[in-house]
Amino acid sequence: MSSPEDDVPISVRLGQVVAPEDPEDWTRPLTWVAALGMLSAPVVAALWFLAAPPATTDREPMTALLAGTLAAAATAAGATQLGRVRPVAGTLAAGLFAALGTIAVGAILAGERQVGSPSPALAHAIVGSLAGLGGAVVGSAVLAALAPMRSRLGRALPALATAAVAGVLALGLLAR
Repeated sequence: MSSPEDDVPISVRLGQVVAPEDPEDWTRPLTWVAALGMLSAPVVAALWFLAAPPATTDREPMTALLAGTLAAAATAAGATQLGRVRPVAGTLAAGLFAALGTIAVGAILAGERQVGSPSPALAHAIVGSLAGLGGAVVGSAVLAALAPMRSRLGRALPALATAAVAGVLALGLLAR
């Protein structure tokens, strides 16, 4: 007669959890999609702040690009997952990671330090990240609604487009 413990590997029962042989296979395209989903917005922010840093905190088209990139890329990272809950969790986690990375880039490349108000680069990074997170929430909802579809690309494309548009629209609400 077998007990429920017999189904658990011996290494786990003895308290020695052995790591899987290859936890991340970087030869697979979906691993790259997930990684780029988390890193696209910080890269866009770094390129923007290095090439042509904003001089004011007024509304700029690059902030909309930053928000749309964060929302769409985070949704792309979530679209690599299957099911209804995992894409939502993956999108939100990728969005939070990208937002923190974008704000860190904005703080590092802010240039001058001001007391009482953030520098223009940091202000644009914060507003773009918040708007992008709003778009990522919408994108995750679309991914959850399209979960029964078999095609990963069929689920991802409408969610990406919706997330990017929602991120730009959220920027309009935040910039008032």
